[in-house]
Amino acid sequence: MPIDPEKAVGYTFPSVSAQWGQDQVILYHLGIGAGVPATDPSELAYTYEKNLKVLPSFGVIPVLGGALAGLGQVPGLQFNFALLLHGEQDIEIHKPIPVAAKVQSVGKVAAIYDKKKAALVILEVETKDEKGEKLFTNRLSLFLRGEGGFGGDAGPKVGFEAPQREPDRVVETPILPQQALLYRLSGDKNPLHCDPDFAKLAGFDKPILHGLCSFGVACRAAVDHLLSGDTTKVARYRARFAGVAFPGETLVTSIWREGDQLLLQTQAKERNSPVITNAAIWVRR
Repeated sequence: MPIDPEKAVGYTFPSVSAQWGQDQVILYHLGIGAGVPATDPSELAYTYEKNLKVLPSFGVIPVLGGALAGLGQVPGLQFNFALLLHGEQDIEIHKPIPVAAKVQSVGKVAAIYDKKKAALVILEVETKDEKGEKLFTNRLSLFLRGEGGFGGDAGPKVGFEAPQREPDRVVETPILPQQALLYRLSGDKNPLHCDPDFAKLAGFDKPILHGLCSFGVACRAAVDHLLSGDTTKVARYRARFAGVAFPGETLVTSIWREGDQLLLQTQAKERNSPVITNAAIWVRR
């Protein structure tokens, strides 16, 4: 199907409203593996209303459905949704995410790059609170397989390679067999993550874990082990989805401190297979 960047780039989606409260925050944290051990004070800060804090990666939840819902209506952007892959996620936190809020999000097609075998579409979604102040900005990189070759710019090279030295910290996070079933309750109901028949149609032997679940797992590993659990220290977090994880596996996140950045990579321990690469957290001073 044809991709026409001149028609698609700059397209603005209708504003989308969202709201959340303590229960949605806690559910998200449980969905990315928080709460083990259940009575540990640092885990209760993610899973109990008393002194509840919000992991910055939660900011992907209020906008994901709205960002993708109107893709089929974008002029010059006709493609097969079954061949769409979420390639990268980038979230910039303008101020600490509150435990309850009502927000408005407006998205746009920020760029389209030609990767020859695929088109890379960058969506940018800006979210503001009830005062009209920017809360966070999400940038989603979507790979449309089979839609490249239209002669466009190939786009910038990916940075944030892991240093050639031992990581400052390695964190192992066991993933529950039912982790994807729990995470999907935060809003991503794609059957790829729960329906074995659908997963086989997509080329997988069984349902896979949400990429954004792995995104949250890696973020929490960095916050808890190199930022002393201070969620407000994250100014920006960007990651590439390099492979899939399966429920029941163990995610191993390696973290390097490089000045005001934390560089991360995550792999599935049992298969020694990359899940997240080229990831970085910008630390707020």
